Amino acid sequence: MILVTGATGAVGREVAALLAAAGPVRILARRPERLRVTGDGVEVVAGAYADRRALDRALRDVTSTFLVTNSPTEPDDERVAEAAADAGVRHLVKLSMMAVEEPGADDFITRRLRENERTIRESGVPWTFVRPRTFMSNTLSWAPGIRSEGVVRALHGDAPVACVDPRDVAAVAVAALTGTGHEGKAYAVSGPEAITAREQTAELARVLGRPLRFEELGVDAARAALLAKYPLPVAEAFLESAERQRVGAKAEVTTAVRELTGRPARPYRVWSADHARSFAA
Repeated sequence: MILVTGATGAVGREVAALLAAAGPVRILARRPERLRVTGDGVEVVAGAYADRRALDRALRDVTSTFLVTNSPTEPDDERVAEAAADAGVRHLVKLSMMAVEEPGADDFITRRLRENERTIRESGVPWTFVRPRTFMSNTLSWAPGIRSEGVVRALHGDAPVACVDPRDVAAVAVAALTGTGHEGKAYAVSGPEAITAREQTAELARVLGRPLRFEELGVDAARAALLAKYPLPVAEAFLESAERQRVGAKAEVTTAVRELTGRPARPYRVWSADHARSFAA
């Protein structure tokens, strides 16, 4: 049995769906009513990482676990790793991010993910780290502005990023969960090209068949918007990450999707076409 956490998120729900299509899967969910993955082979355990009894129920007879950190401010990975070790789990596949292996990245979120990876290494459970670049689905945050004004507002419009389709990240994770020889390895997962926010805006305009305008946000405006949604350390981490993107630190393209799935990574034009409804008026 494979356990999936984070199954209401961009990658976790795709991992759960891929596994459910091939056989039984168990899901640990804080809010089961938000799950989109259903079927006879889907078993759901309601509970949070802080609920050790729920964790123990979810991990019973589990051989492999897909772990998504719920909060950068909570010791979620430590709790899951300890419970997984006690339950005899043989493989833990952790969703991390590419920045953890980059010396120039020292923001709050990256530091916490490095700590989480260290916790998992020290747990005694064989591990695999899946480290994606920025998700293409992050541009869904532009949808309200596109629908209401035909405008995209973002930082650093000409900064390239090799963003990745969450479906490709999920496919890499499933390959690690179901295949052999992945223990002790870390996979950096990117899309097939580096693309800027201006170029993404142009692609969305093409898909939607109407003009869109790009407006570059200043750092102060971006900080204010982030602070309306996130605690200060998290907001500042996003700003530091954006600055790294501005100077080209996120443009590297990797081959992990092809190597683990046998097919190329999807470009942004495919993701945008598949999600056009989310941006339509």
